[in-house]
Amino acid sequence: MCGIVGCILKKDEDVAPILFDCISKLEYRGYDSIGLATFSQNKIHIKKDKGKIIEVDNKLNLTDMPGSYGIAHVRWATHGDPSKMNSHPHVDEENTVAVVHNGIIENYLEIKEKLTLEGHVFKSETDTEVIPHLIQKFMDEKFDLEHAVRKTIEVIEGAYAIAAISTKEPNKIVATRKDSPLIVGLGENGYYLASDSPAILKYAKDIIYPEKGEIVIVDRDGVIVHDEFDNVVNKEIETINWTPEMAEKEGYDHFMIKEINEQGIAVTNTLTQKENIQEIIDEVGDLQRVCFVACGTSYHASLTGKYLIESLAGIPTDVILASEFKYSANTLNDKTLVIFISQSGETADSLKALDVANQTSKTLGIVNVAGSAITRRADYVIQTQAGPEIGVAATKTYVAQLTSIYLFAALLSKNNELLNELEKVPAFIDEVLEQDKFIKDLSKRYNYARDFFYLGRGYSYPTALEGALKLKEISYIHGEGYAAGELKHGPLALIDEGIPVVVIIPPGDNYRKTMSNLEEVKSRGANVLALGAAGDESLKAKADVVIPINPDVKEIIAPLVYIVPLQLIAYYITLEKGHDPDKPKNLAKCVTVE
Repeated sequence: MCGIVGCILKKDEDVAPILFDCISKLEYRGYDSIGLATFSQNKIHIKKDKGKIIEVDNKLNLTDMPGSYGIAHVRWATHGDPSKMNSHPHVDEENTVAVVHNGIIENYLEIKEKLTLEGHVFKSETDTEVIPHLIQKFMDEKFDLEHAVRKTIEVIEGAYAIAAISTKEPNKIVATRKDSPLIVGLGENGYYLASDSPAILKYAKDIIYPEKGEIVIVDRDGVIVHDEFDNVVNKEIETINWTPEMAEKEGYDHFMIKEINEQGIAVTNTLTQKENIQEIIDEVGDLQRVCFVACGTSYHASLTGKYLIESLAGIPTDVILASEFKYSANTLNDKTLVIFISQSGETADSLKALDVANQTSKTLGIVNVAGSAITRRADYVIQTQAGPEIGVAATKTYVAQLTSIYLFAALLSKNNELLNELEKVPAFIDEVLEQDKFIKDLSKRYNYARDFFYLGRGYSYPTALEGALKLKEISYIHGEGYAAGELKHGPLALIDEGIPVVVIIPPGDNYRKTMSNLEEVKSRGANVLALGAAGDESLKAKADVVIPINPDVKEIIAPLVYIVPLQLIAYYITLEKGHDPDKPKNLAKCVTVE
């Protein structure tokens, strides 16, 4: 995925240093190139290239560009290899229009072919390049920049957030969006556009969220938003309460380890949503079915939700991957609550599924980003309180999602005992974090591994899936999570001498059967790393290594605590492998394309 930024300063000062600062804050979204475009002396100035931000800046000096307004971009290649030519911003052949774009234009080949026949000359392999050519075409037909952008989005198909500038209309940025995130910041010294709030937190906390198809016109005098009929839209201004410091490393080596260490706070803060969740439950009323829709890490949180709601409230609950949702859509009705879980609130597959679910069912979004698309489209919203998460591999947003789900299940079932147990979770997490050095040293033993297996039963099964995902995402070691009872149905054939098997075995109803599964893999030569209760001598005798967890952590709340050492294991193995845990290859933070 890509990130875009735009800025126009109120005073005649160079904007390039601010653009560079803002776009650098979006590198977590995944990128392979960076570029800036500014306007000065009736000319668009562009600097761009593939490579890491710091490397491109050292080569091109990106902050040394004239002009008081401009646009910027970090690209994650989808159409065309990473290269200088394919990097954004893109321009028309006359260099009169510059555009940055986040998303995918599905019909770009058809448009490109038509424009080529009309005499347009293309330089890149990207889908984006058709946009400045279309805008130029419509401006040549005497449309102003705003309406040239409007005409352009009538032609293109797909997902996009677009910001454009033109030499024919100086001192103006025009932007629009569809199924890709875009926010507008109102700052003391200027006005801003960005894909995500961390980019502009330093400069603007008052935020406007444009809806699909609205056109945003930004100049030195302010921001105007028009709907599809050119009517002025009076947008509500929301204030982001995150500080710029919350989006910085604060002395940690990586965002990921910082965010792992913030999980106790994330749980504490999310527990404050209890009253809001109770109000949602009261308004929803009678439920005959719950359906979770999610992707990736959020899918694993949803699986835990299924176990909780079915066991505590007795309500049938399904978990569906957002990308597969359309095959189940016909089973929804007005007695179904469809719960969408997304860290960003902008996940493309989830948004499409939400639009379908809204036609028949009540919908609830569990998201971390205020003002995101899911928060504006769902009937109800639970706002997790994790703060900004920059690391690509979700950690604190996962436990915040889990906390929201636990609160929902406990309140739905009127289970006060579980509510009391949840209050203890932050302290349990902090106890695990005190074992950081032990887990770091332990992780060095597994640098040799090419495969890992993670086993768990009941509530620990989704934790096994999530632990394996964390390892895959950042260390590039193959990891598989399995329901421990499924070993004999195939996976046992893969257990060889020395292969690491992580067994999640908290005290509780599933302890004895999980211990039998541990012995199965141990007898076949596996190197067993167990997560279990401190003081469990039987476990200590049978596993190669045990990471001890407070024995007061009951099986039902174990997913909130036992995931923490698995995150740390993935993090430290990744460091041993020499990889950057914040920027895993081929992945991005917010997947807003299908």
